[in-house]
Amino acid sequence: MNLNSIRLIWYLNVKTSCCLRIGPRNDVSCDAIRTSNGVAIQWVNELRYLGIFIVRSRNFKCSLTNDKKSFYRSTNAIFGKIGRIAPQETTLELISGKCFPVLAYGLEACPLLKSDLSSLDFVLNRFFIKLFRTNSIDIVKQCQCHFVFPLPSDIWAKRVQKFDAKFCACSNLLCKIQNVR
Repeated sequence: MNLNSIRLIWYLNVKTSCCLRIGPRNDVSCDAIRTSNGVAIQWVNELRYLGIFIVRSRNFKCSLTNDKKSFYRSTNAIFGKIGRIAPQETTLELISGKCFPVLAYGLEACPLLKSDLSSLDFVLNRFFIKLFRTNSIDIVKQCQCHFVFPLPSDIWAKRVQKFDAKFCACSNLLCKIQNVR
């Protein structure tokens, strides 16, 4: 068997594949990219990759909209099941274990702006306002301190440090090249 007779056949599932443009010319429309079968791959403004929503923009950017919706959905599901009957400590344990990971999933890999972090903190503060039936942010902050429930912005900063340390220690060639820059 010679090398000329070997053909690499690579199949691309067009139904689950899409294209997204990031960079200074992200708003310029592109020609369709076609597979060897002639099927065009769709261009999108937002895509989901490993549970993280990446949006078309000038710089690499992640969308937090779906994370916040999922957090609200899961907290409301817990409130729907236990209502106001359960102690607040129990509710916070459930939220901490089941809902907060939904909000914080994969954020350490995303470059977040201060406004993004504020919007994540707002989501958690709104939950505390609902749980403790108050409109005072001072009471909310005291409750978060008392129950040792840090804000997403604080957790994000710690996770980014840990992610960067692991990335720098990685022996992968691509990681080493990225660390040089």
